[in-house]
Amino acid sequence: MAVAFTFPGQGSQAVGMGKDLADQFPEARRVFEEVDAALGENLSKLIWEGPEETLTLTANAQPALMAVSLAAMRALEARGFSLKDKVAYVAGHSLGEYSALAAAGFVSVGDAARLLRTRGNAMQAAVPAGEGAMAAIIGLEHADVEAACAQAAKGSVCQVANDNGGGQLVISGAKAAVELAAKLCTEKGAKRALMLQVSAPFHSALMVPAADIMREALAGVERQAPVVPVVSNVTVTPTSDPDEIARRLVQQVTGRVRWRETVEWFGANGVAMLYEVGAGKVLSGLARRINRDIATGAIGTAADVEAALAALA
Repeated sequence: MAVAFTFPGQGSQAVGMGKDLADQFPEARRVFEEVDAALGENLSKLIWEGPEETLTLTANAQPALMAVSLAAMRALEARGFSLKDKVAYVAGHSLGEYSALAAAGFVSVGDAARLLRTRGNAMQAAVPAGEGAMAAIIGLEHADVEAACAQAAKGSVCQVANDNGGGQLVISGAKAAVELAAKLCTEKGAKRALMLQVSAPFHSALMVPAADIMREALAGVERQAPVVPVVSNVTVTPTSDPDEIARRLVQQVTGRVRWRETVEWFGANGVAMLYEVGAGKVLSGLARRINRDIATGAIGTAADVEAALAALA
């Protein structure tokens, strides 16, 4: 039975996440200390004490979620777990791809934290506040959503940003175009078309300035081949080549997060168990809606670590 580890993206954050891992595993606490040192600030205090609205800011949420995922990994490894020996593939949802890569040794925890802070700031700065938007479209065929985006764009940007599976697509782009596309999707029969409370139009062509910044940032960090292949958001294919991974991470800033296809790829390539490593259970819920034949589990607390170690022994 092949196992894959997946790593959550923005939206999974919650005040207090990772605290019991840090309390019960010195190795997990050291991850938070590494992240604090890399960023030159006490992000751990924000993660564990809030306030929530500050934790939710893109520049904070991204390194914070990575820290919790890596704390869970270090807790596993402290008990003798080996990613290389037990896991066939890793993947992450948007920023979670950085967590996956750090877990597999592509970059250090400190470099991952700095990259994600840079990424969050760059994505925030790419589009003036109020000019971009995102919307979740529930219960409408992919082709109909694409058509609505094309109809609404009219020379501006409106595109599918996330294919999350289970009938959930997220569109992104210029605010007026996204609002019109959401209205068109409702008219086409979508169950819901919900404008999202996000700070920028992520994973759209409006993020080109952020992609340029990330290309430079990734070129400046030491990179190693990951110990297990990562399945990329933008290509839905596995690779262990450091230069190819860096190219895909740059493409990911403007490209679609193809999560439905990623879970389908796992199913088609022998993966029978998906563990979600880090905060929350969002990816587990999506996976169950995409492929019920794949079992799911979460590793986000000390109790989860013990359960996973027993199951993977």
